[in-house]
Amino acid sequence: MKESKQFFIGMDVSKLWFDVSLMIVINYQKQAILTQRFNNTIQGLQQLHQWLQQHQVCFNENSMIVIENTGVYHRLIWQYCSTHNLPLHIGNAAAIKWSLGITRGKNDKIDSQRLCMYAARQADELKATPALDPVFMQLKDLMTSRTRLVKQLHSIKTYLKELHSGPETSLLTIIEQSHKQAIEGIKKSIHKIEEHIADTIANNAGIKRNYELLLTVPGIGRFTAVYLICCTNNFAAKHTGKQLASYAGVVPFDHTSGTSIKGKNRVHKMANKDLKKMLHLCALTAIKYYPEFTEYFNRKKAEGKNGMSVLNAIRNKLILRAVAVVNKQTSYVDYTKQVA
Repeated sequence: MKESKQFFIGMDVSKLWFDVSLMIVINYQKQAILTQRFNNTIQGLQQLHQWLQQHQVCFNENSMIVIENTGVYHRLIWQYCSTHNLPLHIGNAAAIKWSLGITRGKNDKIDSQRLCMYAARQADELKATPALDPVFMQLKDLMTSRTRLVKQLHSIKTYLKELHSGPETSLLTIIEQSHKQAIEGIKKSIHKIEEHIADTIANNAGIKRNYELLLTVPGIGRFTAVYLICCTNNFAAKHTGKQLASYAGVVPFDHTSGTSIKGKNRVHKMANKDLKKMLHLCALTAIKYYPEFTEYFNRKKAEGKNGMSVLNAIRNKLILRAVAVVNKQTSYVDYTKQVA
């Protein structure tokens, strides 16, 4: 009988290093977990490669690495796994933490072991994250930079506006003049980043196609379309509309239990707040300029629905339509305008 082996690897990644825990399952029998620490550098990854080869880890579907999404620190590992065709699952930190139940104690080694056990326990359900796309990461970094600059610009403008609520003084004029150069500088930086974003999209056929499809959905503008592409890795994982809507925090969930708790359906506080904010503006635009959504909003308001609930329903509709046009690779069609 041929011996079967599976390899489950958990990595706790930090800025300077990452701890690795390896569990080998031989003929469905779990072996003792092995642990090691490597520097989060190119040299550290080379040492990791030698360590994996030493333990005869398979670089195919018989292996699975699980890490938490750290934003930037895990990119070298993502690139390594993509280059060597090693299945990697980048999981949501909160989802992984809650799946572990009640835990005590915490350090990097223990966290890597818990991720390793999570990989073994959830092996049938875990999906490998798509390979790292350098162009996609460039677009994501540009969008992150733009978002930060826009927040800084709004912060300065809000501060100056608040100063005007007080008495006029010569100091106020000095402060305004000092901030004026900063505001102009930030605006130029935002404009330059937006040009780079446009160039990146124009030079990548796959991103450009999905970007143009998203723009056909009522209310969705340029940067919401780009942000959706960044959130979904250009829709590579084929997420459903409900999954993306839940991620954006626009899906209402039940809040009932037996006969004692009979709450209203409500959205969950855990969400991508930036995406939710963008969708809110998209929904307002859709209500203002597209009859389909204007009529829907007015009809629901006339039925006695809360305005914010109706607005949230429209945000949900926009997400569902956005995912549909990308998955079907067809432009949005407003059937309300078609003649019967």
